[in-house]
Amino acid sequence: MTTEQGLQSPSFERAARLFAQAEGEPLCADSVRRVTEGFGEQVRSGRAAEVAQVYALTPGAGAPSAALPQVVQPLEGTVNLSSDGTMIRIRGEGWKEVKLTVLSQVLACLEQSPADAAEGEAQAAVRLCQHSCQAGLWEADTLGRYQYTEGLRRGLHEGQRLSSVNDGAAWIERITAENYPQAVQIVDWTHAKGHLSQVAQEVFGENSPAGTSWVAAQKKVLWPGGALQVAEAIGALPAPAEVVRQAQGYFQSNHHRMQYAQYRAAGYPTGSGTVESGGLNYVQYRLKRPGPGWNRNKAQSMLAALSELHSNRLDLAWKQFARPTNLR
Repeated sequence: MTTEQGLQSPSFERAARLFAQAEGEPLCADSVRRVTEGFGEQVRSGRAAEVAQVYALTPGAGAPSAALPQVVQPLEGTVNLSSDGTMIRIRGEGWKEVKLTVLSQVLACLEQSPADAAEGEAQAAVRLCQHSCQAGLWEADTLGRYQYTEGLRRGLHEGQRLSSVNDGAAWIERITAENYPQAVQIVDWTHAKGHLSQVAQEVFGENSPAGTSWVAAQKKVLWPGGALQVAEAIGALPAPAEVVRQAQGYFQSNHHRMQYAQYRAAGYPTGSGTVESGGLNYVQYRLKRPGPGWNRNKAQSMLAALSELHSNRLDLAWKQFARPTNLR
């Protein structure tokens, strides 16, 4: 449909060309823009109304089913929640952060990933699927409201095993703990390794054999839960004081969320690739472009529609929100 082309293509011009090729009928880019952004605005308004309705409920009074979002693709067993931010250019404002959150079903997978097998870090691997997301030009607390409402939409409740793998940002830890205090919060393993590599590069030089050896040794300490020992090892390096302070602080403050071997043995993921991929493939692919950038309101509308597309419920959202007069 026109809206789907407008969301999946990197530009409205390309979407119009693809539509014309597929349907054999000419269609101008302005028509694709009008339909796509118009639908996105209806989704944005509808989702905002759902969030407002959820947060208007009296705590502890119980919520009538009609006041809650419709449950779609309910999640069971083990679930993962990851959040992150990515940048797009907003007209008249410059680069601004889009915050997004992704909910996924966690499935056990007996085969190790190639990266894990090469480094000997995994006891068992997991696979994430059935993703859904919410994204917008929001402050952290606003994302938190959309995150919680999306959880209701996916049927989350306290009986499910919930992990939350993120990059260690304080705002993500806070809103996740507020919405889902039962979640096992985990610092993304790749981000943790990246901090080790940054220290090694600063101390030993880029691509130094000594630095590579030091990182490998620290990963062996970090994987079973030795973040505090890693912090001590960093403090023993002849590094600039600021580098030591920042790196030590990262591992000290996050040590309780770096029990990687324990997490993997319990069947939890240790990577936040779903949300990072979402930032690239959901948001930047469509909205990061040269020039002055997007009008803020149009960007919000596009993000609302993109969230439905990449949650695999575009048709459902069309039935729920689109006005009959809109072109499909």
